[in-house]
Amino acid sequence: MNERLSWRDPIRALARAAGEAIMQVYAGDFAIEHKADDSPVTEADLAAHRIILAGLTALTPSIPVLTEEGGLPAWAERQQWSRYWLVDPLDGTREFVKRNGEFSVNIALIEQHAPVLGVVYAPALGLEYAAVHGVGSWRFHPEGREERLSVRPVPAVPTLALSRSHGSKKEQALIDALGTVEIVRCGSALKTCLVAAGEADLYPRFGPTSEWDTAASQCVLEAAGGQLVDLAGNRLGYNHKDCMLNPSFVAFGAALPVSYAVLSAVQASQPVPRA
Repeated sequence: MNERLSWRDPIRALARAAGEAIMQVYAGDFAIEHKADDSPVTEADLAAHRIILAGLTALTPSIPVLTEEGGLPAWAERQQWSRYWLVDPLDGTREFVKRNGEFSVNIALIEQHAPVLGVVYAPALGLEYAAVHGVGSWRFHPEGREERLSVRPVPAVPTLALSRSHGSKKEQALIDALGTVEIVRCGSALKTCLVAAGEADLYPRFGPTSEWDTAASQCVLEAAGGQLVDLAGNRLGYNHKDCMLNPSFVAFGAALPVSYAVLSAVQASQPVPRA
């Protein structure tokens, strides 16, 4: 059996275990602290981190694990890695704090700078996605049904998946440039998964994200036939540099419903060229 595929279900189980710990915290009162970059962190983030780190270390003891809450190894060490696990134990902590349910556990396996296995689990919503590069992309339903995912052709009126907590003037400029669009807002990596499931056509992100925010859902999208690229059309890659920040990017399905010239103009806050 494909080694990556053999790990799919153990990683799903690990994500669900982390999700259970998150939901225990979610059900009660919890303290909110802030990291150096002012992003929030809760006991749920840390509990999920501990569960995932222990589980991955037991499953694949020879593969390094990099998680958002585990500290960043030195670049001199990381640049030697050809394969490693990249984890966001709780993506969408702001959504967790707001109690809107739109947060997820993200676990990805990176090989040669690309995500090749990804699991995204939203415990409060019962949404679970997984993908294995070269094999397929799936959504798992609570009753046990397994659904293959595939992006859709761009309809006459495309749907944009936009952030619940990070709206911007740049997003509005893109909406204006596209004309008539449908908009769905949600948190965390779920926006990219909506594109993978054929429920949205474009997710633009002009604000900052980190590599652990995108890796798992990028795998889900790419295995469903979509792409996640920077504003020059280059596939997002991983562990190429000391800094963990991503460039601005777009996730899209069967086709990009806007030009890179428009995207670049929006990013630069310049007048947007018209078709």
